[in-house]
Amino acid sequence: MARQKEKYGKKLRFSIIHDDSHKELFSFRTSKINIILITILVLLAIMAGTYLLTSRTFIRQTIPGYPSPETRRMAVENAIKLDSLERTVEMWAFQVANIQRIVTGKKPLTPDSLGLIKEVPLIDESLSDLYFRSDSLLREEVLRREQYSVSGRRQEIEQIEGLHFFTPVSGIITEGYNKATGHPYIDIAAQTGTIVHSVLDGTVISAGWSDDTGYTLQIQHSHDIISVYKHNEQLLKSSGDKVKAGTPVAMVGNTGKLSTGSHLHFELWHKGEAVDPTLYIKF
Repeated sequence: MARQKEKYGKKLRFSIIHDDSHKELFSFRTSKINIILITILVLLAIMAGTYLLTSRTFIRQTIPGYPSPETRRMAVENAIKLDSLERTVEMWAFQVANIQRIVTGKKPLTPDSLGLIKEVPLIDESLSDLYFRSDSLLREEVLRREQYSVSGRRQEIEQIEGLHFFTPVSGIITEGYNKATGHPYIDIAAQTGTIVHSVLDGTVISAGWSDDTGYTLQIQHSHDIISVYKHNEQLLKSSGDKVKAGTPVAMVGNTGKLSTGSHLHFELWHKGEAVDPTLYIKF
């Protein structure tokens, strides 16, 4: 042990001498243990500097496997779509459970009971034959009436009543529909960034910016229905995109000169006339 201490503790002298005059220009004393410690500290400093340089600057994007901004954006959009799909499946389960309860003479569940649907089997085996047989008979009857209609062509339901609308955004209605006062739409207060959903299946016919209404989106649905979403913070769909009911299409914002706070300006049009959305959608 003493020999090792003597070995690493020996004094060393480093000098810089002029080659011609042999004059000593610089000199310092140290030991082997000091050289080892200084080398370790220098290596640790290089490692720490390399880590900070690659983790806090743009150089990190050159590392293989590191997600780019585009990849992260797609991951967020996929998470939003997955959440929307889960909500749609839960709503379908809720409707099937209610049909099952009505068939058996039980009281239908309220939307507040949606969280309990997971504990209820979608279709009772004892009612499955009755359920599917009734559904088949209904389909056959509809097809028969369409095939043998008096006009000789397939009839299309154009009424708005009875359609299942998806709630565009959860929030508080700060100003309701009032056609007489020039307010044929509703304003729904919600936090900036809240997801806005399409109320029905359809096609985006307009998506862009307006100085008055900010980021605005219009969707054409079947049965001559159009839904309009204004003052958004960001649009998630473009013109021509096909959407399903419940698909995220925008984010609530406060854009445009006519906006006085974070909210969704929502309009519902049927056959060219504005209608009260609260008559058909539960907010």
